[in-house]
Amino acid sequence: MKTYREGYFEDKLKDEATVIEPNGGERYEMGNISVAFKVTSEMSNDQLGVYEIALSPETIGAKLHYHRFMDETFIINEGTVTLEIGNKKHHAKPGTVAYVPRFTPHGFRNDTEETAKLTLVFNPAQKREGFFKGLFETLSEEPVQPDKFLKLYNKYDSLPVDISNMIPVEEKNDVI
Repeated sequence: MKTYREGYFEDKLKDEATVIEPNGGERYEMGNISVAFKVTSEMSNDQLGVYEIALSPETIGAKLHYHRFMDETFIINEGTVTLEIGNKKHHAKPGTVAYVPRFTPHGFRNDTEETAKLTLVFNPAQKREGFFKGLFETLSEEPVQPDKFLKLYNKYDSLPVDISNMIPVEEKNDVI
């Protein structure tokens, strides 16, 4: 009879959980958008990224794009978010969950007069925090440089469907 001396059946328990309170997490704000990092690439060994987004009224979150190496899930917490997925628009209300697998074109915006809040979940995380920091830096420049924006997008596995209409700016409302 074989004995198991190498501990294959002995779990080593750890206490490595992180609890983020409702207003917790590293927060970035620019213009009409704020992002709070809830679960980061570093915390999850790049397996999961969870980010809380607030969009002011009439604000674009992202124009139509897709990812090659990660899936994205939208969870609507407050307000109504217009999700553009493929060729369809969905007016997502609180409680809506939209799972967007890789290679699926998608974008999102707040077309209403009230602030909208949502949670974005990326799997794997692909160091998405660097994307958000770079996005805020790039979009705060006047004028926004399309080549720099595209370089940032490509670095973080975001590929615009239409590079002539990729920057989340609407001149009529002066939003980001």
